Amino acid sequence: MYNKLQYISQGNTIEAQLYNIHQALDNGCDWVQMRFKNQTTKNSFALAEAVKFLCEEYLANFIINDNVYLAQQIAADGVHLGLSDTKIDEARAILGNTKIIGGTANTFEDITNHIKNGCDYIGLGPFQFTETKEKLSPILGIEGYHEIIQKIKSNNLEIPIYAIGGITLENVDQLIETGVHGIAVSGIITKSPEKGKLITQLNEKLYANVII
Repeated sequence: MYNKLQYISQGNTIEAQLYNIHQALDNGCDWVQMRFKNQTTKNSFALAEAVKFLCEEYLANFIINDNVYLAQQIAADGVHLGLSDTKIDEARAILGNTKIIGGTANTFEDITNHIKNGCDYIGLGPFQFTETKEKLSPILGIEGYHEIIQKIKSNNLEIPIYAIGGITLENVDQLIETGVHGIAVSGIITKSPEKGKLITQLNEKLYANVII
């Protein structure tokens, strides 16, 4: 089963991205989604190449945001696609069956479409307001997660759901209670002065009821 904590990278330069990703990996995060928007092909490739090397060193999953062809070119572990990006089934045709494909969702209908098209996990959100993303879908809140996950269960659907969007340490217990598989976070890790302590606390909450 997939790791419960995903780090979505931040930084406007290759150097900033690499620093933030390295810090997250070094402090116990083992799933990185590289999000490097509005960049040249050359810069995106250079960063992806370096991040792949880092993730291999730390035995972490390496997912690329949006860019299916870069994920294919660099042989990343997979790709994460937004609602307006490449379609899930098209990405599957390009990447094959062994790669991880995640999809962003805001509604139950989004999720059913993603499952039908061969998606492996869902980033469901936003949980609350976040500055990380420019065009936010409607805020879900705890009640939104409860409602959507109950629909998933009542329709006998199974897919790992990650809560995303403005999540803090204090929100994790409530979110896990809704039935989400894990969380995808960005700013909370990037901005933390005590990343090791924070990531440990996040993982303790996420894995509290898991029987190994």
